[in-house]
Amino acid sequence: MTITQLEYIIALDTYRNFAIAAENCFVTQPTLSMQIQKLEKEFGVILFDRSEQPVIPTDIGEIIIKQAREVINESKKINELVKLYSNNIEGDLSIGIIPTVAPYLLPMFLKSFIEKYPKINLKVEELLTMHIVDRIKSGMLDMGIVSTPLEINGIEEIPMFNDPFLIFLSSTHRY
Repeated sequence: MTITQLEYIIALDTYRNFAIAAENCFVTQPTLSMQIQKLEKEFGVILFDRSEQPVIPTDIGEIIIKQAREVINESKKINELVKLYSNNIEGDLSIGIIPTVAPYLLPMFLKSFIEKYPKINLKVEELLTMHIVDRIKSGMLDMGIVSTPLEINGIEEIPMFNDPFLIFLSSTHRY
């Protein structure tokens, strides 16, 4: 088992199509397919049901893919630690943000962030909270900006601000 093979099964799970997964991994489709078959042979299990279109993971495939995502995310942390230690902050950062706050928060920090960290490839997606949480859990997003509290195991919440909720009434209204 190699990190590359784990990346390939994650890509196939993400795109559910061998050709698109291979393209996103910058390899040919036969290369991706062969490496996944080698991994299946090594494990002695079938990871994907190829008779379905789009391709879907088998039950054991889902479990292994989930673990592969965790392994890949943890392995990326090693590179991040090295870059941080050498003050060479670079790489990809993907953020999900709910549409209700995106137009207000993003202009407050995007320009200064990009100027301060020019080697960071920043990707921002507007998504609903449930999609942000799913993508954080699956490793497809690094962080999210959502309304809290969510109190979900495995996700750390750091409050950014409190927004008061106000009601405006006529001075003659009886409340």
